[in-house]
Amino acid sequence: MEKYSNPLIERYSSKEMLYNFSPKKKFSTWRKLWLYLAKYQKELGLNISDEQIQDLKKNLLNIDWKRVSFFEKKFRHDVMAHLYAFGEKAVIAKPIIHLGVTSAFLGDNTDIILIRDGLEILLKKLINIIFRFRNLSIEYHDIPTLAFTHYQPAQLTTVGKRIALWIQSLLLDINELEFRLKSICFRGVKGTVGSAASFKELFNGDLQKTKFLEEKISNKFGFKNVFPITSQTYDRKIDAQILNLLSNIAQSAHKFSNDLRLLQNLKEMEEPFEKEQIGSSAMAYKRNPIRSERMSSLAKFVISLSNSSAMVAATQWLERTLDDSANRRLVLAQSFLSIDAILIIWNNILEDIVIYPKVIEKHIRDELPFLITEYLIVECVRKGSDRQEIHERIRIHSMETTSRMKLEGKENDFIQRVLNDAKIPIDKKTMDKILNPKNFIGFSSDHTLEFIDKKVNPILKKYHYLIDSDLSSIDIQV
Repeated sequence: MEKYSNPLIERYSSKEMLYNFSPKKKFSTWRKLWLYLAKYQKELGLNISDEQIQDLKKNLLNIDWKRVSFFEKKFRHDVMAHLYAFGEKAVIAKPIIHLGVTSAFLGDNTDIILIRDGLEILLKKLINIIFRFRNLSIEYHDIPTLAFTHYQPAQLTTVGKRIALWIQSLLLDINELEFRLKSICFRGVKGTVGSAASFKELFNGDLQKTKFLEEKISNKFGFKNVFPITSQTYDRKIDAQILNLLSNIAQSAHKFSNDLRLLQNLKEMEEPFEKEQIGSSAMAYKRNPIRSERMSSLAKFVISLSNSSAMVAATQWLERTLDDSANRRLVLAQSFLSIDAILIIWNNILEDIVIYPKVIEKHIRDELPFLITEYLIVECVRKGSDRQEIHERIRIHSMETTSRMKLEGKENDFIQRVLNDAKIPIDKKTMDKILNPKNFIGFSSDHTLEFIDKKVNPILKKYHYLIDSDLSSIDIQV
């Protein structure tokens, strides 16, 4: 019988992220935790031999998956299944494996490791997206484009400024990701309900030995911070915070995918479309934005999952309840895999994204006549005209032009109407000067370059080692 195939595994996610949440990494980490628990317990005087430590080392990756499956069906307990399977291989060490700890020592500490490593994988992909965006933003920093509010033509901005807005969302995500990486804590060695009662017994009431054990294991796995207190588990609000971060990244991605699809409809900007790619099975001319559509689809999934982790955190009972377990197995891995897939697609889009300046110019020409009305009024008043009279003349021409464009499909002839109106003292030379689109972009170009210099470049310099080798030759300076 065919099994269900997870599209995150088969289609979307990277090998590195799939490995990060793979059974191999998870359960080999469990065994490493057992190994270093025993090693440091030995250093603290417990009756554990060098031979037993070597036995654990020798069998770290010697996992008999069939025996694990057998014991899990027998005990209905995954930790005990792996404990028995490991004990069959590391026979000498079997008596001292898992001494003084509970299942959460393995499960929670491993989950924290996977979360940290997953965030570092995402950080690299985010930095490369920002780097590609940064280069586009500089290239188009002073190219005027029509801005939209309510998806209705508004004033002008620049292409580079619009790209900078996408970067700004990602910088907010980077800031949060950095905070999570910096503040993430190891669960540590806390015993069954967080009281470390078993270690008080093992170390004859010596609290300092328990602290030493916890510090050594935490440092071995790369953690400076350890939760000072826990219940049986670390606080499930940590999962909710991580999922909220992933949701925020998904929101940034979804916003970009929406904007790109709107701009692709306008033919101003377009995601890559390969030579033999088919947009529609029926409509051969179509160039469907499948990459950005897939981004938005995955983003919706991640955003929805963040609610699940919040509910788990809210409904844990006292020192722990197991109704978090199945949920966390699904939600944590699936969220990371989905964000990983989104960032792969995003980088792929930006590698060959296409911008059409001539189409952008055309849209500006279509709308600019209506955007200059205030400038025309001011110029006429300077020449001695009555403000209200000029306003009325321009209003009439605007309404008539709009009516002809909508009802008859005519071109925008507002400018010619104004030039032909003897009551409006504007000549063609003055009109041409007013109609330069760069007169209407405000400080968009300046804002963009300053933002890149002050906010974006420092982040890229900080993480320059994460930038893909094929991009690293590009100067980070503006």
